[in-house]
Formats: sequence, C-alpha cells, structure tokens
Amino acid sequence: MNLRRVVVTGLGALTPIGNSVPEFWTSLSNGVSGAAPITRFDASLFKTQFACEVKNLDVEQFIDRKEARKMDLFTQMGLIAADEAIKDSGLDLEKINLNRAGVIMGSGIGGLKSFQDEVTDFVRGDGTPRFNPFFIPKMIADICAGFISIKYGFRGPNFVTVSACASATNAIIDAFNYIRLNKADIFITGGTEATITEAGVGGFNALKALSQRNDSPTTASRPFDKDRDGFVLGEGAGCLILEDYEHAKARGAKIYAELVGGGMSADAYHITAPHPEGEGASNVMKNALEDAEMQPEDIDYVNVHGTSTPLGDISEVKAIQKVFGEHAYKINISSTKSMTGHLLGAAGAIEAIASILAIKNSLIPPTINHFTDDEDFDSRLNLTFNKAQKREIRTALSNTFGFGGHNASIIFKKLTE
Repeated sequence: MNLRRVVVTGLGALTPIGNSVPEFWTSLSNGVSGAAPITRFDASLFKTQFACEVKNLDVEQFIDRKEARKMDLFTQMGLIAADEAIKDSGLDLEKINLNRAGVIMGSGIGGLKSFQDEVTDFVRGDGTPRFNPFFIPKMIADICAGFISIKYGFRGPNFVTVSACASATNAIIDAFNYIRLNKADIFITGGTEATITEAGVGGFNALKALSQRNDSPTTASRPFDKDRDGFVLGEGAGCLILEDYEHAKARGAKIYAELVGGGMSADAYHITAPHPEGEGASNVMKNALEDAEMQPEDIDYVNVHGTSTPLGDISEVKAIQKVFGEHAYKINISSTKSMTGHLLGAAGAIEAIASILAIKNSLIPPTINHFTDDEDFDSRLNLTFNKAQKREIRTALSNTFGFGGHNASIIFKKLTE
C-alpha cells in the first residue's frame, strides 16, 4: 500500500519550564528544573510538597473569562498550546478542507480538579444535589479535543486517547495513521494534563510513586541516579500540527521534521510496575523501527520515558540495550523529565517536541540532576548527564510508558526530499 508521508509543520507548548515553544527549548538546552513547592493548594500535610507547575499563566490572555469558566485547567492548557501550534504552522483556515482536518488529543485523567471540587462541595453541603451544569463537560477527558475542533472548525476525526502516560504518544500515532492512510490531511494532536491537586498528589503518594525530596525540589527528578526516589508530578500541554507532506509543500509550509514510524505494545505484566526485563519496552521500540522501515543503527537519540523511579529506569535501559545492541553505546539517551517532571498524559507531546527540536538544533537536551552513578547502568552508555551535548541528529525516537502496561514509541527524522 502506498502510504503518504507525514510531516510536522507547527508546535505549541505550555510547560513547567516555559509557556511557549521557544521558552521551553531554552530551558531544556540550559538544564533548568521546573520543580518548586506546590502553590495550587496547601500541601504541608502531604508526603510530597512540591511539583512542576506551569508558572505565570494568565488564562484570560488566551480565553475569554466566561468561556474559561466552562473548562477545567487541562482543557484551558490544551487550547493554549493548540493556539500556538496553529499560529506557528501558518495554516490559513479559509484555504484548507476543514472536513479533512481533525483533532486527536491525549489525556490520562482529564478534569481531575473539577471532579474533586464538585464532589467535595457536595459532601460538605447539606445533601441537596447542587452541581455545576458544566461539571460533566469540564471533567470528561475528550472535551479538550472538542473545544479545539469547535474553535478552528476542524470537522475531521475527533477524539481523545487514554492510555495513562502513553496517551499523547498514542494520539500522535493515531493522527499519523489517519494522514498516511489518506483519511485526513491535517491534525492538531498532542496531549494535556492538569493533576496537581490534592487528589492527584495524594493518590500518587499512596502508590509510593512520587519523590519525597521536599528539602530540594529542583534536584528531586534524577533519572538514572543511584538515589532516585520517584517521579515529580508535572502539568501542561503540547500540540503538534501533523500534515500530509504534499499538502504542506504545496502551501509552502515550514517543516520541522518528518514523522516516520510509531509502535505500540503492552507489558501484560502488572498494573503499575514495568516488566523487570523491559519486554514491553523493547517490543514497542522494535515495532516503531519496523514501522519506520529502519534499523537500530539509524537512530541517533532516544528521548526516554525515564521517570526517575527505581524500577522503571532500569527496565527501560535494559530494553534499549536489548534492541540496539552495540549501537546503544553510540546513541545519546536523555530524560527531559529531569527538568519538566512527569506530565502524565501530556508527557509524550512535550517530549515529541523536545525530540523534534533536538533534530532541528543539533543539540541533545540533558538528563540533569545526576550526582551518583548507579552500578546497575552500563557506564559505557551516554545518558547525557547534566549538560546538553552538540550532535548532528538524523533520527530521534521517543518513548512513553503508562500504568496498565501501555507502551508507545514514535520516530522523527530530519526531512529529506
């Protein structure tokens, strides 16, 4: 079957280390941490009292106050990232076929704050059922994709993918497949998440998943470090404009990179723990390489899931060594979660953007906060510790893995005619 080529023509990012793509990339390049004490609620009684929050965000600069009140923060963030991506793409909405333009977003949880607030208010009340008429639309995970399509008039495929921390990558893969199968020409795709709430932090604390390094938030996310003690919760959104290559070329679009392959797999092992030997992780990378018709030797950079958990980091590195063999020592590996924290369902989107910008700028963003070597990791691997590294990058692979054993990987390539 003759598959169409798919390219990236627009980017939008709202992250804990920058409220736009240029700000995000500057922080990534300079190894800036987005972790700080929580300001969204009083976290003094929680085991973890810090997170990677989006900072200095005035939603009303982007969304009318009356409209914003109908939305949970995760939807607001998704709309803001989508707006930047659309503007960056240079799309003229009056000149494209809106019936062949779609929206696929990822979100692992959706409107957690709205759900928490409405239920709390009900329980604290007199028992009379008084609920906000927008409670359900604010909560449901698909609503961000709906708002985006309404704003831009995109009448093509429209839905949300929910696969925990693999959600945004799954969304990107779905959009990629629709375009290359000639079911659509353009997609706004990515992910959004806003779970820095009492329920979010408390729930992950109960799982013993979060770092508790309250005395030093900025150094708490330390993937591959011997003293890593869990991930740092983040929030934000990332959006990509994916477009058929010929469509993009015909309108003279700026092209960041080509999306050439996507893979999916399941651990089929445990609801929260990764497979100890990285079986699902190795399978998903193999699937992505096969889909891209590439060999392991074609990859220059792997943006890892790398959450800073004791078990997860080890299993992913085992998988990389299994898939790449001797070539594993020739690639750069880094975890940008060391800076952004873990954006859950939005992680795959901002990490895809990091991978694309690494290709564009010939620069590997670092894994910051490395203090102590862990003997469980092969010292010959280049984990890009603490400082960005200059390198020509032809292809980059980005991994995301989620609770439930969901795995997704995507491969971006420098555009060649």
